[in-house]
Amino acid sequence: MTSPTASAASAASPARALQIAYSPCPNDTFTFDAWAHGRVPGAPDLDVTFADIDLTNGMAERGEFDVLKVSYAVLPWVLDEYALLPCGGALGRGCGPLVLTKEAGADLTGRTVAVPSERSTAYLLFRLWAADVVPGGVGEVVVMPFHEIMPAVRDGKVDAGLVIHEARFTYQDYGLHCLADMGEHWESTTGLPIPLGAIIAKRSLGGEVLQLLAESIRRSVRMAWDDPETSRPYVLEHSQEMDPSVADQHIGLYVNEFTADLGPDGYAAVRGLLTRAAAEGLVPPLDRNALRFV
Repeated sequence: MTSPTASAASAASPARALQIAYSPCPNDTFTFDAWAHGRVPGAPDLDVTFADIDLTNGMAERGEFDVLKVSYAVLPWVLDEYALLPCGGALGRGCGPLVLTKEAGADLTGRTVAVPSERSTAYLLFRLWAADVVPGGVGEVVVMPFHEIMPAVRDGKVDAGLVIHEARFTYQDYGLHCLADMGEHWESTTGLPIPLGAIIAKRSLGGEVLQLLAESIRRSVRMAWDDPETSRPYVLEHSQEMDPSVADQHIGLYVNEFTADLGPDGYAAVRGLLTRAAAEGLVPPLDRNALRFV
């Protein structure tokens, strides 16, 4: 006999596979493993594309996928077409981007800084930090693929680099120093968790499907927590030759209670980031109801 929950899911589920794009990073593959492999009962089928977040931000601005992992920083440009899902993303504490330099204690006034994207949450956090602690302002900002940033700092091609994710575990291998932790600055000035990556879905899918997507994400991540070894082959397959212990640290840092549910603190963090960024002229101001789910 079919359960009422399964019947409701079947009624809401779209007739086609949903096009979804998320990163090959361990936090995303861990979160979506069960769903991507058809192990979440009643969840829609997925057609998965892997893309780094600077690419998915552009995909969202062009409206190219049904569901996307993006930077919170891009939300002001896409929330007319997409809804922010209340789960699946990356927020946390002690997990912020780092500013790395070749020499300890360097002064960044007028210096060149490499960043992975100017439409990233890391970039917003960096600019808010610099406004507080680099009175003369940084110099040129250079956009560079993430994997090239630490070598560029090491080789003196740029004066500093803004890095994210697993780089916090590996930057010392390049002989670099952490000048500042953007997350520490954010947490000390706001008391809120650090908003990094969001899951968004097209509003045109309708309220019932959006609710089903949120529930599918929650079930997928809980299944991964309950049996982490099942997701391990998927995580390591896409983690770009990352050491398994680093992948485990990555998951432990970025997959947490906010992945299952943003909750009041999560939403406050997102609003706080985008409100501060708008005040600095970094993003357009948000409509007061823009973050409403359904």
